[in-house]
Amino acid sequence: MSDHDGRRQGILAIDTATTRALIATGSPAGVIDGLSTWVVGYRHGETLLPSIGRFLDEQDLRRSQLTGIVVGTGPGAFTGLRVGLATAKGLAHGLGIPLVGVSSATALLHAAGPAAVLIQPAGPRDRVLSRPLASPQLLSGDTEPALAAGERLVAVDLEGRAPDDALALGAAAWDGLGAALIELGAARLAALGDDRRGELETVVPEYVTLPRGVAASSAEVSWSRDPR
Repeated sequence: MSDHDGRRQGILAIDTATTRALIATGSPAGVIDGLSTWVVGYRHGETLLPSIGRFLDEQDLRRSQLTGIVVGTGPGAFTGLRVGLATAKGLAHGLGIPLVGVSSATALLHAAGPAAVLIQPAGPRDRVLSRPLASPQLLSGDTEPALAAGERLVAVDLEGRAPDDALALGAAAWDGLGAALIELGAARLAALGDDRRGELETVVPEYVTLPRGVAASSAEVSWSRDPR
């Protein structure tokens, strides 16, 4: 699809739920056409917005050509998700285009394929387990995930804390995260119709590592969960 001057239109996806930041562009139909990732550590606030600007320049895509923004909502740690969602919301508000949130876990599971069960870190010892269309669940450091027959364990950001085959599946799933966010997000954006704000006021992060002094109320990561 092109705008009035013949240039293509596109959507932007942002994810900061893992140890690597991700930005991607794709068509409004949900086909990825650009991807950039980098190891971010704890420097989300310093690197994300400048990286988006450079990336859009490299893709020859002006901000005025964006028709929507997709942001990964986690589960993930506080700092990364806070910066990612704040950046996505600021861009969407400033450009007057709709924003939708897509669970990063849902996108990773989509990329991993059928029967995948995802585990990610939740602090130095605990982990969070995600299945399709289910609330994620915290696992204490000495608790191993119980898998049903045929399920495949997919581990992300758990080097040294998960089996090698699960880590390999996690690496493959992460490689497909950008395409999954574009595909799932495009469908959510299309469903908005003429709504120009989308989920700007309602999208929330799924924290697994909360700020000091804030405690989760249960073993489920349910304080901000939207499993779509």
